[in-house]
Amino acid sequence: MEKTAIKIVKTFQDAGYEAYFAGGSVRDLLMGQAPKDYDIATSAKPDEIEKIVVGMHIEAKTVPIGKQFGVILGIVHGHPFEIATFRSDSSYSDGRRPDAVLFTSAKEDAVRRDFTINGLFYDPIKKKVIDYVNGQDDIKNKIIRFIGEPHERVKEDHLRILRAVRFSNNLGFKYDPETEEAVKELSHLVNDISKERVADELNKMIVHPRRAHSFRELEKFGILKYIMPEAMAEKGVQQPFKFHQEGDVLTHTFKSLHEIPEGWASVELGWAVFLHDIGKPATFELKPDRIHFNGHAALSAQIARKILARLKFSRAQITKISWLINHHMTVGYIPKMKRVHQVNLFLHPWFEQLMRLHWCDESGSFPADLSLYEKNMKLYTDFKNEKLLEDHFKPKLNGDEIMKTTGLKPGPRIQELLHALREAQIEGDVKTKKEAEKFIKKLAI
Repeated sequence: MEKTAIKIVKTFQDAGYEAYFAGGSVRDLLMGQAPKDYDIATSAKPDEIEKIVVGMHIEAKTVPIGKQFGVILGIVHGHPFEIATFRSDSSYSDGRRPDAVLFTSAKEDAVRRDFTINGLFYDPIKKKVIDYVNGQDDIKNKIIRFIGEPHERVKEDHLRILRAVRFSNNLGFKYDPETEEAVKELSHLVNDISKERVADELNKMIVHPRRAHSFRELEKFGILKYIMPEAMAEKGVQQPFKFHQEGDVLTHTFKSLHEIPEGWASVELGWAVFLHDIGKPATFELKPDRIHFNGHAALSAQIARKILARLKFSRAQITKISWLINHHMTVGYIPKMKRVHQVNLFLHPWFEQLMRLHWCDESGSFPADLSLYEKNMKLYTDFKNEKLLEDHFKPKLNGDEIMKTTGLKPGPRIQELLHALREAQIEGDVKTKKEAEKFIKKLAI
């Protein structure tokens, strides 16, 4: 991808245009990290960009993803690159997009961007950084700073509130004081951001190792109460001290987020962890023995569905996340379950994710007790090693044989008997075909 990006820049420069790497790729390169993508900024106009890219390679093509704003997607050697004309922006009446753009110079393009660390250009041919906004100093000093007047920059695009939090925490950078002040004072503007854009930023936070830092800061800056007031209801809700000496429900939630191991990070697990106890405030009950939250798992799943639907998550994601949340207390019953119910869970495609949720839930508690996790994972490992799917689910009798054995005619009753036989096989009550016939005859009477 990098070689192709360099080739694109050289092609534009050879054609007489300015062209540089821009934005996040430059920041990543200066920080010694491999960029995930390469954006290119150029003095070429959109029509010229399309002509040059298509002329580069027989398979090269372009997509006018934002041509009115000077942005063309170029696909070369199978790699996508956003190639944009240098521009300056007019007013942002919708708090998202400029009302109009004016194609200008590299310097004017730099100063209209959000943060100094994202306002850099790099010429990979001359191996030279072009810095009009002192972004290199802020990278060196690990500072997040809006370009220009912070309040005006936020009002141009309200998403910058969330981007400031994400960049600060994902990169481990401090805020410039004026930038931090603007984010706090204008936090209410997140209400005006489309839910899809909010979800995209939150997802980028929740899969990052510093996810807990980001979400704590959303709460600290007063942003979380606008995005997800249901989560703020967890604040101050006490838990049984014997099991939760870490503090209230919100503290436990943040700690659980913090404990997600790096190799487990995913959007679905992250949200399952964050929302797994969101039903606790409504189910809080102080009884003589201790605090109880009866039914909180089912209610948490219900609330999670509403939140995720509001944030425009896909139906598949909502189904998976809510299933994990709904079953996170079921884990405690696995060792005492009938074998058939254990097997049904073990065969579920999300069982391992469920156990990861349990691990994070326990690790987010103090004192942490992972003995149940270890016990269940041993049962699960034994199940896989025993090949129970092969040994116990191969039917001893099929539907025709059941009808022959019992004299019954086709119908729902045959399915009921097949299901009962399956459970008996899993439990170990039926091991041979002869035992299966005897079992079915007795059940069919």
